[in-house]
Parts: sequence; structure tokens; C-alpha cells
Amino acid sequence: MSHLLVDISAHGYGHIAQTAPVLNLLAQQRSGLRITVRSHASTEYLKQRIHVPFDHHRVALDFGMAMLDAIRVDVPRSLAAYRDYHADWAQKVETAAEAMRALQPDLLLANVPYRSLAAAKVAGIPSVAMCCLNWADIYRHYAQEDAEAVIIHAQMLDAYNSAEVFLRLSPAMPMSDLRNTRELPCVAQTGARQRELLLERSGASAEDRLVLVAMGGIEHRLTMSGWQSIPGVRWLVPESWDVRRDDVSSIESLNMDFRDVLASCDAILTKPGYGTFAEAACAGVPVMYVPRGDWPEAPYLVDWLQRHGVLLEVDAGRLQDGLPGDTLQALWAGTRPRSPRNTGAMEVVQTLCKMLP
Repeated sequence: MSHLLVDISAHGYGHIAQTAPVLNLLAQQRSGLRITVRSHASTEYLKQRIHVPFDHHRVALDFGMAMLDAIRVDVPRSLAAYRDYHADWAQKVETAAEAMRALQPDLLLANVPYRSLAAAKVAGIPSVAMCCLNWADIYRHYAQEDAEAVIIHAQMLDAYNSAEVFLRLSPAMPMSDLRNTRELPCVAQTGARQRELLLERSGASAEDRLVLVAMGGIEHRLTMSGWQSIPGVRWLVPESWDVRRDDVSSIESLNMDFRDVLASCDAILTKPGYGTFAEAACAGVPVMYVPRGDWPEAPYLVDWLQRHGVLLEVDAGRLQDGLPGDTLQALWAGTRPRSPRNTGAMEVVQTLCKMLP
């Protein structure tokens, strides 16, 4: 029985959203495949996305960037964390390699913790990296060009370049410093449109428009209690926000898969993030987004969705008083282009099948 080890970054949910469709499809192609997933996410959340048997080791293999909220990076804390993460780097990689050898995988799929890739090289285990970004490019964007940062960045690049291939999932950052990249179409696990069920469970009427508010896997709360009501619009928001309004329903109360909720809505308010942008584009759902400041991946996501969906930027300051109704009307007046090609998962699976024994 072949054994695939899957290591997933602990930064948000986008890495899981990219990886799950690949594993679901791979299990159909390779019966009897053993899958071990190492991720900081809960087993319950992973099972919402990964629909095939897997062993879960709950561990944070990296941290991406330390965040103040879903939009703002805590740069000083992030750079300090990287200095600590890279202290005694060679020994940490060897320790990670010993842990990997103990699992005895035939292949590593990393999205996209780079210490795992470095450990796989030391352990003699073939590896594939897969993502729309890499932490070396993100780190370099924020780090000062001092001697220590140059060394850290070089170690990150060496780790990424050690993979047999780095599969760049569209929309992706350029990754010009990597020698092993191959560009693939997007990977999106789209839901089923269940409009009537969503209307019923949200308490909306058939004429209402449904707007999903989802800011991603990192906590970011919008103050909606003071927003003016917009006739004919119902908001679907996280239950943890505790918004008590007649025109608001909690997402959890719907008892529906999040992707089905998204596919059944008239619009989503979010931030630039791979999972939400790709799934909305493939489902044909218009997107309003709050900018992510100087997050270096964001321009590539925005440019891609402008070509493959209906997209409108919303100023974060305006959201303090609510979203004007004319913003929604402008969004719904947009012309929807052809949906993107969503075949990336199959192409990843083809690569993995060639490398698995």
C-alpha cells in the first residue's frame, strides 16, 4: 500500500481548500492509498473538506506570517518568529527528517511548509510542493535586507528548490527565484447551488438577495450592528459575531456545507484569499472585497478574479457605517465573464500518481 504524507501550512484555510480536492480525487484514482495529513486544523474541519479516510497528526509545521487580524500583518512579530524558526536550522531539519522517516511515507505533498521539504530531502523521500505562493517570497517582501534576513531567505529557497516539482496553482505569485515550478489551472472545490433550501433555512423570501460575509480562516470581525438595513437583502455571517438583527442569519444555523452556501448566494463580502476567490469564481458568485494592505499575494488574486468573475473593491473605512445599497447594485450590474478552468486538481493527481509506487 502506497503512503502519501500531506503537510499543510497553518496560516488560514486557503491551503486546506487547495489540498482537499486533490486528495478527494487522488483517492478515487488510487484505491488503497494510505494518507497521513499533518495540519494544525482540527480533524472536524479537515473532514468537512477531505472526504476520504486519512490519519491526522495535529501539529503546526509553520506559521506563515503572524497576523493582527485577517487583513493586517504583524511584521515585527513575524520577523522575530522567523529568526527563532531558523535558529539552529540544520539541526531542526534533521529532527524533522527523523520524524518523517518514522512515518515511512513514499511521497510528501507539501502545501507549503518548507521545513518539511528540506526534511524530505535529508530523509531521502521524494517531495512535491503545491501552492499559489511560497513563504520565501512573502518573507522577503516584509524582511529588512540585513545579513540575517538574507541567510533565512536563502534557506527557504533551498528548501523549496529541493522539491522534485513546485506546482503553481493559478492564480499564483510569480516565484521567479524557484527553478522547479510548473503552472497549473486553479483548484477549487465548488458547492452545489441549493437556492430554495438556503432561502428556507435563512428565513428569507424568494425575492430577497443573500449576501455571505466571510473573511477567511483568520478572525476578523465586522461591526454590523449599526449598519443600515437594505430592503431585500439578507446577510449571512459567522455565528461568533453575535449580530442580532432581523436581516441577519448565522452561517452555522443554516446547517449546510459552506461551499453550498457560497454557491447559492447572490454575493460574498470577503478579503482576497485563494480559497474564497477561486470557489466564488468557479461558482459564478460576485465578490466584494476589503483590501489586504500590502499583502504581496493580493494583486495577483485581484487581477485574476477581475478576468474570471465580477469583483468590486470596498473601502474598509466605509464598512464602519455599513455597505451602501448602491455598491451592491453596481456589483450585480457587472457582466460575468466565463468561469476559469478548474482542472488543477486532476493535473496535480496525475503528477502524484506518476511518483507514487
